[in-house]
Amino acid sequence: MAKIKVAIIGVGNCASSLMQGIYYYKDGNSQDTIGLMHWDMNGYRPFDIEVAAAFDVDKRKIGKDVNEAIFERPNCTTVFCKDMPKTGVVVKMGKILDGFSDHMKKYEDDYTFILSDEPEPTKQDIVRILKESGTEILLNYLPVGSEEATKFYAECALDARVAFINNMPVFIASNPEWAEKFEEKNIPIIGDDIKAQLGATITHRVLTDLFNKRGVKLERTYQLNTGGNTDFLNMHQSSRLTSKKISKTEAVQAVTADRLADRDIHIGPSDYVPWQDDNKVCFIRMEGRLFGDVPMNLELRLSVEDSPNSAGVAIDSIRCCKLALDRGKGGVLYGPSAYFCKHPPRQYTDGQAYRMVEQFIAEGKELVTDEKPNHTYEEMQQTAK
Repeated sequence: MAKIKVAIIGVGNCASSLMQGIYYYKDGNSQDTIGLMHWDMNGYRPFDIEVAAAFDVDKRKIGKDVNEAIFERPNCTTVFCKDMPKTGVVVKMGKILDGFSDHMKKYEDDYTFILSDEPEPTKQDIVRILKESGTEILLNYLPVGSEEATKFYAECALDARVAFINNMPVFIASNPEWAEKFEEKNIPIIGDDIKAQLGATITHRVLTDLFNKRGVKLERTYQLNTGGNTDFLNMHQSSRLTSKKISKTEAVQAVTADRLADRDIHIGPSDYVPWQDDNKVCFIRMEGRLFGDVPMNLELRLSVEDSPNSAGVAIDSIRCCKLALDRGKGGVLYGPSAYFCKHPPRQYTDGQAYRMVEQFIAEGKELVTDEKPNHTYEEMQQTAK
């Protein structure tokens, strides 16, 4: 199969895990699929993905080969593939806009950003690089709260006519106006906000769905998370958290039997603990009532390396986008968005979304239903206000 050429916005921990994974599985086969949801996706294997361009704003990464840059600070994720050959692709200066939080400047150590003073590219510069590099799919790994920067790169994808995967919680695929732009140009898009392989959101959703299916009345719940990577440090600025909290909360609300009142559900990033590095610790509590109106509660602690937990999902998301390109299908990919993302345009249970993805892979079709989102984009915007 031909290589799937991707461009990466933000060469951070998630990009590091993705790039390491591509090489980690290069000598594998269909019997060696630990950590993958799919080994072969209609002929495309994980190592068929190839980076064609990369953008960042940290001076320690710009100008270096992408496979060197992924090991530079402030990246702190697990290194599980050390022998990384040079790609020949050099990390270029990206657009800053709101992609860098001012409060990060006061943290002067190896674990935080050192903002480059190189000239920022224009939209025309980015579009030219995407076209000249042969990029087919643009991956957004910007920090939480980068609303203007995400919109800037979404416009670049539209102008360069490349597919867009929005791995962070700015609402593009789930915003009808943006979705229509990709539909009109017949460009595939998957989003929004990547859902980890086995992280806090997917675990919380599965348990919530289990309560529903087993007839347990869920009355209240919380999800608290701590971590030590720059994503958690970035979220110390509460103004950058609005879309993230909506994304994570709605992912759980979407599978409740009855929507919980705002005071009965609390989901969101909680605190930055520097020594945790890329390890994320999640605490979930769920309170409900069983048969006979008898109370019960569940408490769970989950510890995962945050960035590798997203990489396998990203690999499948990339390959689904490539299948859409091969088939001439544009616009929002509803099945992949529902299965791979926390805040898709339409929420389904994970079982439904899984079946939709399998049908999409096998037949290039998506299940079409009259099922409505639990909470519309307009309602979410009102909640944010």
